[in-house]
Amino acid sequence: MCGRYTLFTPPDELESRFDATVGFEFEPRYNAAPGQQLPVVVDTDPGRIQRLEWGLVPRWADDDSGGHINARSETVAEKPAFAEAYQRRRCLVLADGFYEWADRGDGKRPYRVAFDDDRPFAMAGVWERWTPETQQVGLDAFGDGATDGGDPEPLETFTILTTEPNGVVEPLHHRMAVILNADDEGAWLNGDSVSLSPASGDNMRITPVSSAVNDPSNDRPGLIKPADTDRQR
Repeated sequence: MCGRYTLFTPPDELESRFDATVGFEFEPRYNAAPGQQLPVVVDTDPGRIQRLEWGLVPRWADDDSGGHINARSETVAEKPAFAEAYQRRRCLVLADGFYEWADRGDGKRPYRVAFDDDRPFAMAGVWERWTPETQQVGLDAFGDGATDGGDPEPLETFTILTTEPNGVVEPLHHRMAVILNADDEGAWLNGDSVSLSPASGDNMRITPVSSAVNDPSNDRPGLIKPADTDRQR
């Protein structure tokens, strides 16, 4: 699975790499976590990098709780929670590394997976727009059960597709994020069929990092520094 990742590539480099303009005040992320607003490129606006919330809420859901952070690439086209989004609403989830936890016999320890040069890449994602029903105001306010008349705010969310691990990730976890080939990113956004197989492990590395990454409230550069695994707690 993919439950945390990083994106600290400078915004001008992201704009050049993905041929899209950053549409918000960019802040580097060293511990991106579910429930946060994070940078993506969506199919309806491929020239802009915007933020959506990580954790897909299906359009037909009764409420906005329990968003899906991952979707299996093998079944994404069939599962009710993702099928429509897979056909109509795709996105690129921008990252320059992701974390996995491995059990080394004395508890799980975090590792960061990235390319040797920390270059940015796109994980395959799908997104959805969920709109809550207009809430009825209390009778004390209007006395007739009328609604407030305002348009409900839509919630736009995304999920990351996963696949089998490559040789680098396999010792850590049985799944990994789908990292798109750069040449396939446009086709993915266009709704075409592209390879969702594991990315090659060439030029990828794993680095043991501090267990401080376990807490999503920690988000600082030191999280990606190599840790002495013998001293982790």
